[in-house]
This record gives sequence, C-alpha cells and structure tokens, in this order.
Amino acid sequence: MGVGLGTAMWSGVSGLQANSTRMTTIGNNLANTNTVGFKGARTDFVDLMSATIGTASGVDQVGRGVRVGSVVSDFSQGGLETTSENLDMAISGNGFFMVKQKSQVGSNGKMLNTGNTTTYYTRAGDFSFDEDGYLTSTTGLAVQGWKVDQDKVDSATASGTTLSQTPVAGEIQDIVLDSYSSPAKATTSVTVITNLDSDSTGAATRDSTSSDYFYAMSESWDGTASPAMSSDNYTYQTTLKVYDANGSPHTLTVYYDKVTSQDGSEYWEYAVTCDPTEDGRVDANGDPLYPNSKEAGLLSLGTMTFDSSGSMTNMSSYTLSSSYVNSTSFDAADWSVASTSNGYPTFTANFKGVSNASFTDQANATLVTLNLGMRNTKGFTDPTGTGNLSGVTSDPTTLAYFDPATLKINSNVTTNYATSSSTVFSSQNGYTAGLLTSVSVDTDGVLTGTFSNGQTLQLWVLALANFTNLQGLSREGNNLYSSTLDSGQGTTNRANTGSVGAISGNTLESSNVDLATEMVNMIVTQRGFEANSKTITTVDSMLSEVIQLKR
Repeated sequence: MGVGLGTAMWSGVSGLQANSTRMTTIGNNLANTNTVGFKGARTDFVDLMSATIGTASGVDQVGRGVRVGSVVSDFSQGGLETTSENLDMAISGNGFFMVKQKSQVGSNGKMLNTGNTTTYYTRAGDFSFDEDGYLTSTTGLAVQGWKVDQDKVDSATASGTTLSQTPVAGEIQDIVLDSYSSPAKATTSVTVITNLDSDSTGAATRDSTSSDYFYAMSESWDGTASPAMSSDNYTYQTTLKVYDANGSPHTLTVYYDKVTSQDGSEYWEYAVTCDPTEDGRVDANGDPLYPNSKEAGLLSLGTMTFDSSGSMTNMSSYTLSSSYVNSTSFDAADWSVASTSNGYPTFTANFKGVSNASFTDQANATLVTLNLGMRNTKGFTDPTGTGNLSGVTSDPTTLAYFDPATLKINSNVTTNYATSSSTVFSSQNGYTAGLLTSVSVDTDGVLTGTFSNGQTLQLWVLALANFTNLQGLSREGNNLYSSTLDSGQGTTNRANTGSVGAISGNTLESSNVDLATEMVNMIVTQRGFEANSKTITTVDSMLSEVIQLKR
C-alpha cells in the first residue's frame, strides 16, 4: 500500500514538473509576442513507463506519471508589417537570412574579425548599415550575400541582352558598401531610334553620277566652320547627352538626309557628330584635328536601307582611319569600314585627349557602339575590297553591309514611315559621379543603390538558407538559430529560387505567436498543475490515514 501511494505521489510530482515546463514555454511565447521574426513553440508530453500489476482479470499496467516529450517549434509564417525603413526585410515563404561576425577590415584599418566564424540564421530582417558600411543585424552581425558582377551587367546592357537574373561573382561574404559614391562612367553605348519621313526629299546636293552620292551630307561637314553643318544639307537631326571618363557631359548630334529611292528600297545617310572644339582626337602625325581639320567633330557616317513597307533592312558605317592626316578637304579613303562590338558599329571621340586613343583600332580608345536597331556579330562586309569609303559609288551595292542571313533586328529599330520625322527613343550608358542617396531591396533579394546622378546600380544579392529538418535548429537567442547535426548544414540560394521564398522590402515579419491560443493554453496548464498538486495533497492525506491505523 505504501509503495502504491508513494508511486501515486511521484506521478503527481511528474505532472507538476511537466506542466511547469509547459508554462515556461507559454510564458516565453507570450514574452515574445512582439519580437520581430520570433517563432513560437509548444510543449508535448509523453507518459512514463507503466508498472505491471496483477489483477483479477490477469496482468494489467498502471501508469507512473508524465514527462516532457519534446518542445516543438512553430515555423509557420508570421504576419508581415509594413515599415518606413528601406532596409527592413521579411521573407515571404521558407528560408532564413544568414549573418555572422564581421570578418573584413573596417575603414579605420582595424581587423573586425572576433574569431567567431559561426554562421547564424534569422527571420528577423531589421537590418541597417553600420559606421563601417556593413549591413548588420540589431546585434551587429554582418548579413551575408553575393556581390553583383557589374562587368556582366555592363556587357549585357551594351549588347541589348536581357538577363534572367542578376549575375553574381565570388563566394558568399559580408555585405558591405565599399564606397558611398558612384564614380563617373564614360559613355560606351549609344542608342538612337528614329522614324524618318519617307515623303521627305533630300536636302543635300547630290549628283547621281558622282562618287560622293551616298555621303554628300557628311562631306558637307566642316569642323573649322560655325556651324559645322548647314541646315541646307540635312533633313532631320536629333541630339543626346553623353559623358567622358571624368563625367563631363558632351552633346552628340546625329544628322539624317534622304539619298534616293531605288528598286523599292529607300536609302538614307546619317552622320554622328560632336562639337568640333570638344573633339580630342589627333591625326597620324599627332596633330589635333581641331581647329585645322575639316573632319574635326565628325565621328561616324553611313547609310540605312529600308524596304517599301518602311522597315530597316540593312546599314553601313564608316569611321576615320588611323592613317588619317589633317586635310582641308574630305577624302573618302580616310573613312574605313567600321569595326563592331557586340554586333554594333563603333566610333570614338577621345574627348579627354588620351594618348593612342583617337581611332577605334588604337589600344586606349574608348569605343562607343551605335545602336540604330540592327546588329551583326560577324561585322560588315565590304563589297569594294578597299576597306574604306573610296570604293563607294552611286551604286548602292558598293556600300558596306551586314550579311542578311545573320543580322539581327531589335524590337526597337529605326523606321521609314510616311509620318513626320521624329526621335522614337534615345539612350546612352554614361553618367557623371554621384553620391548614394538610398538603398532598397527587391523580391529577388537584390540590393540596389540610388545615386544623386540619377543612376541605380545593383550592388549585392542576399543569400538565404533553408533546412530539411527545421526542428533540429538550435535557438541561440537574439533571434538567431544555428545549425546542428540534426538540422544539417542546410542549402543556400537567392530569394525566389529553389526552396526559399521571396523578400519583401520595407517590411518586417511579426511573431507568429497567437495570443488567444496561448491564453487558453495557460488556463489549461494552470488547471493541470493544480490537479497534480491535488494528487500530492490527497496522497498525503491517505498516508496520514495509514499511519493512524497503528493507534
């Protein structure tokens, strides 16, 4: 009897202990109701091993109490709360932000590595940049990600290629801003899309028996005069601002003039020019083109061919040859068939007067691609075999051309419709220097900086991690988890890829604790604790009665 009553008392004690643990879990949940990214938990009980006893019906079992079976974390999505901070982030779906101790050298030259290389994981995205430019959590841990491969971005922009996702370079590392400014970028790509009125008549004087028939407008350019191009020699013009390597602006002017209509095709001449006084090119003798050369400021010239429907079917392009020597007259032999980059014809202005950079075939030249809506990576074919403009006559078959079998026509392309000539679209990729004004994040986790020069540059891509067994993660405090053998090392990926969700900017994930549920659980747990305490006091009374039997 005593053994049985003692066992009953210890069963009550186990109930007190188990319910105490459950109340601790509930209290922790309630304490973190307003903790950013907090994931609640519940305590599950299991019964203790039962004792076997003999009964009238045979052998039966009597339970010996209860114990905590497990504390299960709830990793369900918390509510998303909109904030005014650009660097507040929330994960919509699976995944964790990755953070660790700063491991690079700060701007003051001191090592910031504390020796702790452990990677931690968190759902709390209340991040900010610290004084050293690191994107950090509220506890000073550096957020992890990949640096954007700007070279690939620039290459894709120049070629007109649309990237499926932002390219990254290197391994996952601390996200840090190396500079709060955007250096100036020289223009290396110019796009000018126009509609040229097919009802126009050419302005320049052209003689169909003369060899200058297809470049009469360009031949009229005079870099020693003001203006260098007379309005009597062109039908339409358009301008756009470009930049040199120091970020200084310059104005490019593109002139157009109708040449002829032959055999159902229409031909137009174009010339790309700049202010002759800003042309820094020098000739083969090292003499500046301006102010003595007629070609000063004339950067590129060529023709465009259109079919009867107004669609562009081919083009030619010529640039000044590196063997050119200053002359007071236009010489067609000085204008070589243009080289191409990413399929587009190139030219250069050498605005800064850099040595060995005045012609497209020189080592230091800043090549500028000209996009009129057509390209061919195989470059131009020269039917005259001269490699320059000297072989061109009034016969259009003597013009350099793109192979029709391999040329590519862009979605935006120059046209020749019977409407007023107009500029449909123009752009260039250069800019002056600027200071960082803000940083934002998109759904793919790409951190983009906005600068005072109007540029937006993709800087970093956040790294997210996910685990097969989330219950195996170890809570480390400060909204952090660490991996264990049970959880595995996890897989890393960018947002919206694989098993991880999207990132919401200007948003924080709230605690997923349900206050009403926790209050109900608290009442039930309190009653369970109270009932177990009654078991103990009742057994105590029964033992007292047993002791009284001796009297």
